[in-house]
Amino acid sequence: MTELDPTLYDLAEAFGVATEYWDWQGRHVSVDRATVIAVLAALDIDASTPEAAAAALANHHRYPWTRMLPSCMTIRQHQTASVWIHVPHGSPVSVWIDLETGETRHELPQLENWTPPREIEDGWVGEASFEIPADLPLGYHTLNAVSDGRQSSMPLIITPVWLGFPERMGQRRAWGLATQLYSVRSRQSWGIGDLTDLEDLAVWSAAEHQADFVLINPLHAAEPVPPLEPSPYLPSSRRFANPLYLRLERIPEYAMASTAQREEIYKIRTRLLDETGKLSQIDRDRAWVAKRRALTIIYSIARTPGREASLAAYRRREGRGMETFATWAALCEEHGPSFLDWPAELRDPESPAVADFAATHAAKIDFHCWLQWLMEEQLAGTQQAAVRAGMALGVMHDLPVGVSTRGADAWSLQDSYATAVSVGCPPDPFNQQGQNWNQPPWRPDRLAATAYAPFRDTISTILRHAGGLRVDHVIGLFRLWWIPHGMGPTQGTYVRYDHEAMIGILALEAYRAGAVVIGEDLGTVEPWVRDYLRERGILGTSILWFEFDWDGDGAPLPAEKWREYCLASVTTHDLPPTAGYLAGDHVKLRDQLGILTRSLDEELEAEQADREAWLNALRDRGVLQSDAGIEETVEALHRYLTWTPSRLRCLSLADAVGERQLQNQPGTIDEYPNWRVPLTGPDGELVMLEDIFGNQRTAELAKIMSDGRE
Repeated sequence: MTELDPTLYDLAEAFGVATEYWDWQGRHVSVDRATVIAVLAALDIDASTPEAAAAALANHHRYPWTRMLPSCMTIRQHQTASVWIHVPHGSPVSVWIDLETGETRHELPQLENWTPPREIEDGWVGEASFEIPADLPLGYHTLNAVSDGRQSSMPLIITPVWLGFPERMGQRRAWGLATQLYSVRSRQSWGIGDLTDLEDLAVWSAAEHQADFVLINPLHAAEPVPPLEPSPYLPSSRRFANPLYLRLERIPEYAMASTAQREEIYKIRTRLLDETGKLSQIDRDRAWVAKRRALTIIYSIARTPGREASLAAYRRREGRGMETFATWAALCEEHGPSFLDWPAELRDPESPAVADFAATHAAKIDFHCWLQWLMEEQLAGTQQAAVRAGMALGVMHDLPVGVSTRGADAWSLQDSYATAVSVGCPPDPFNQQGQNWNQPPWRPDRLAATAYAPFRDTISTILRHAGGLRVDHVIGLFRLWWIPHGMGPTQGTYVRYDHEAMIGILALEAYRAGAVVIGEDLGTVEPWVRDYLRERGILGTSILWFEFDWDGDGAPLPAEKWREYCLASVTTHDLPPTAGYLAGDHVKLRDQLGILTRSLDEELEAEQADREAWLNALRDRGVLQSDAGIEETVEALHRYLTWTPSRLRCLSLADAVGERQLQNQPGTIDEYPNWRVPLTGPDGELVMLEDIFGNQRTAELAKIMSDGRE
């Protein structure tokens, strides 16, 4: 491995590129020079030679002096801060803040700053510092400066010191269900779980079992034409939603359909269910093709003036982002789902060719805006129904790490993403060869330059009709594992982000929405990150199988020592349901797929030791008999959750019905039917939503969770 020279090291540090890290086994790793150079290149930094690296570093130090103000600032409420301003040396400067409410804070106090002036181009530039007061309200404000007739503005974001729980939660401990919505089908849905199924599940669990939330998989937009990406964690857009989850019969215009139109829609659905009813996997492509045909019929039905006004208002509110997304969807229908394969002139969303296409395909663009408007309505209705039924939080959505390299966000926000690299993760105990998720990462510098607008738009849209948000791989708001194209997952390195800004914006949007935020902080996470999240009122994630007393004897962590501010559960979607975990199904599967780095016997022995440690802990506390079967063991594990101080406890719907099949095997794509497994019972037979409501196993587990709220 080639060592880094001091200049390259300093350049990497300046741009947040890690040159070393500690791996999951506690070993210190030095990043290879080729990786560092490739990652810097993805940030448009030429470090290919020592001379180029030296020039890039000099330019980096010089650049702030060419700006009057920083790109943006994010500050916690009730705290003072200082901002530097660069002006012609010796010139006076006036500074003020325009609040988002329309008010103005005039003439900020100037602070001492003895930084020497610097020669830039043909003149000398001086630096002044001003104090930002601590009494600014939460929100997105603008700091302005004027000197010698030159004016500059900077976004100033004031974020909550602490988020925590919305007031309506009080001091209660809440429980809820977690499910992959597409897998939960009813006898009224179209071969895939939809928003009406979610509403029914939420209302039932709240009314019958005092549940306070339902945590679901991401519902973000996929491709508008087959083949649809099966993973909800690899969406085309994180801002917009997937109309595959619409319940067509709940669309108001469906009630106005003619007899012939209703008969045609009925035939489409019947044909779909005949084709997919006995399949062992969810078939998104067939479901979407059928729904798309039926939606075209409903779209043709005249809307009332009030409905037209509502659609128009929605399009105005969503603005340019909505129009660009709908244009992308229309282009996909013409040229295929990957913009990387489109004619060159259409790959740039700002090109004249794209503008011409939008002008000549206005009806198609309107159709896709209409679909998003329908999703907005049904998402709102689902959340409202959940809260009316008694849920304190309602629907809890999930935010994936990134987006598809070929999709809507990667096309429309090209300047915000880094090319020539993809996101993944280094080796860990469950993925010992590392992972490449084939997602483009945000560029930290471009996010700051836009005052985090793409991130803000994403978060605010998701939280508009939600009581909570789970952030998958929350460490990604602190650092991401960048893998240069052509290299393997083990050849990447970490790139740091401004976590103060990103966590602050996340907290601000959640505060405004009255929502709770859970960070999935499993895996390789530096301890200080968990402390930081707790300090900001962002909950962590505790999975029973991973909770050991690492600071003590390494035994299962006693219930009383679990974190209060966390979402606690026995399992998660990247592990098999508990019945399968107890049998070691996940280890055997990874061996079959060839993704273990140790022998099967070694892995089974290690897994068995961990499982037995937990089962012995349950036996010691008198909650599990030595001859208990799987069902009794699953109940005992969930009863243990209720002894913890954790404010949120979660029951997987798969556990509730006794399923054993894994939804996702990390590190695979098509080797296993990831994200395509329908909900089944312990006998492998399909479980429909209506069956859950009378399921005795489900009722018993729900009672354990509900009783545990006290």
